[in-house]
Amino acid sequence: MDQAKKWIHCDGAYRLGLTGKGVGVAVLDTGIFPHRDFENRIVVFNDMLKRRFLPYDDNGHGTHISGIIGGKGLSSDGRYQGVAPECSLISVKVLDQKGNGFASDVLSGLKWVERHKQEYGIRIINISVGSFSKKGMSEDSALVRGVDAAWDAGFVVVVAAGNNGPGQHTITTPGISRKVITVGCSDDYKEVDVAGSRMIDYSGRGPTSACVCKPDIVAPGSSIISCANRQNGYTVKS
Repeated sequence: MDQAKKWIHCDGAYRLGLTGKGVGVAVLDTGIFPHRDFENRIVVFNDMLKRRFLPYDDNGHGTHISGIIGGKGLSSDGRYQGVAPECSLISVKVLDQKGNGFASDVLSGLKWVERHKQEYGIRIINISVGSFSKKGMSEDSALVRGVDAAWDAGFVVVVAAGNNGPGQHTITTPGISRKVITVGCSDDYKEVDVAGSRMIDYSGRGPTSACVCKPDIVAPGSSIISCANRQNGYTVKS
């Protein structure tokens, strides 16, 4: 799908009223920078690492993901608008400056979201991170059980397929969960920079070790322009 077609598709959804208005999306990531494109829709920020109260993002990944989800495109005259530009954003910082973190912080973030579901109108949880450690690749792992519990509690949980492709069984945890929606990259044949390395065919592939077909859906993920962790700025990430 070329860039022009992508903009027509998003604009069409917007014209149909599919803007995300009234829907709270919890983004468990590196935090969020209060970019102009988020307007006043960052309804709460919860820092599981340093316990700070004001929104910040010392990495940029969480801001980029949040822009793809709910950026309004105000700083680009609508050109770089997210797929749900009127949703409410609930930012939960579970990853550090390098984009790394502990499963315990992700699980604590999930439990916090579950407790505040009604208060902030949270319906969707997005986790664009994953682990590929051998001991964590079981469906009985803590992360999988955590996202499964969130799904059972009524959330739509969306997680990443990871960047360990192209071999089989390369879906990261918790993307191996058979309950949640695991998203892969549809255009990873393009050579891009991923975590400082030039890569192609990087998106995680299934099946899982339990022979579950994954990912569930794929979408463009290479060289995506979205909000940067600086005012009015944009950046490219894959």
